Amino acid sequence: MIDRLKFILDHYNLTSTNFAEKIDVPKSSISHLLSGRNKPSLDFIMKVDKAFEDVDLDWLLYGKGSFPKSEQEYTNSLFKQELNENKNIDTVLSNNFDYSEKNINLSDASSKLLTKVILLYNDGSFEVFDK
Repeated sequence: MIDRLKFILDHYNLTSTNFAEKIDVPKSSISHLLSGRNKPSLDFIMKVDKAFEDVDLDWLLYGKGSFPKSEQEYTNSLFKQELNENKNIDTVLSNNFDYSEKNINLSDASSKLLTKVILLYNDGSFEVFDK
């Protein structure tokens, strides 16, 4: 995890002092973590997560996933937000899906009505949006 913290500092061009200020911890905490003297607390990890939107907790904790968060995760979060705000699945899909790229003829599908969207995530979780 220490290597990933160093990677965050490098990515954002932060000194340990700047990093400490950004996540609101004493500078000595960062120094102790980076030297290996201390291990990060849950509170510290949560502060990093809150201060840096691009940091994925799975990446920070376990080295799984990517940093910064992938474009797909960003797109998925925008899609979910728009779906929650709009509640009209047909409108959200037409705004977010390029049918020409998938060779879908919309005239053939005009008699069909979308009734459900299921989002499947790589951690096994899912969300269902009914019309």
